[in-house]
Amino acid sequence: MKKRVIKVFGAITAAFSIFMMFGWSFFAIMVRCKTRKNAVKKKWFQLSHTKINHPRHKYEKEYEEGKAWCRDQDMQDCYIRSLDDLILHACYLPAENAERYVILSHGYKGSGFGDFAYTARFLHENKCNLLFIDQRCCGQSEGKYITFGAKEQYDVQRWTYYIARRNKNKLPIYLYGESMGAAAVLMASGHRLPSKVKGLIADCGFWSMKSQLQDIAANWFHLNWIQLLLFRVDLFCGLLGGFRMREADTTRAMRVNRRPVLFFHGEKDTYVEPKNSRYNYYMCRAPKELVVIPEARHLCSAYEDTERYRKKMLEFFARYDG
Repeated sequence: MKKRVIKVFGAITAAFSIFMMFGWSFFAIMVRCKTRKNAVKKKWFQLSHTKINHPRHKYEKEYEEGKAWCRDQDMQDCYIRSLDDLILHACYLPAENAERYVILSHGYKGSGFGDFAYTARFLHENKCNLLFIDQRCCGQSEGKYITFGAKEQYDVQRWTYYIARRNKNKLPIYLYGESMGAAAVLMASGHRLPSKVKGLIADCGFWSMKSQLQDIAANWFHLNWIQLLLFRVDLFCGLLGGFRMREADTTRAMRVNRRPVLFFHGEKDTYVEPKNSRYNYYMCRAPKELVVIPEARHLCSAYEDTERYRKKMLEFFARYDG
């Protein structure tokens, strides 16, 4: 009898371990930060969805020229501490006769110099002081886990107060995010922000971590039993990352935010599907505009229809600067 109980217990333990192991694999891929050594080692591996949705796919020349321009600028290093005591880094680039500040919030595993490569120079030449923030776990910022906005929203909030303290001329402040950075900006708008924050620009932002991982699991990896998978991922987020997936959701923020929002999305985006910006736009109770670029993929709207993209941003600034 005792041997039978031990065998049953062993079988249950083994089954549970296998059950959790698959959730751990997805968590490790999507949430846990890779070391620089592993990131370089696995650079050869790239999913088709990430490849075709990257600006390099069609606009490599413009993308690389933008990154080179960013690297050539004389920027100031800035640091703050997050609520969970991480040291976060940003690069600050002042403009001559500046008329506003723009805080640039990059996307998932990205960088400010990459995601905003094509737009940063345009903003700077149009009298914008720029703050390129390194999201936790990226660039020179500390962190072990990417939280899809659950904690990044509070990091963005802290950067707004950092800029507000430097804002001696009382210039308007805008939050501009792309992809996960856009989701973090939208979530941050649900919290208290300095009065000089006049508006938000959200390019290709998703509406929740759960919906985004669900789309990735189904469409990229063709996985079944997605709800069970996400349940396991959520357990690891809580146990190791100190957050839950439900905390990474724009819904509440869009209901309470009263600052104007300019949404952009590419109609052919298969990384963050356009339905996400349509949902955020629908839920938003503030003055809002949604600009969908028909032929653009993920983060490619500024490249695909440059004139319209830039015109909409300048109109947005002109409308709310005052």
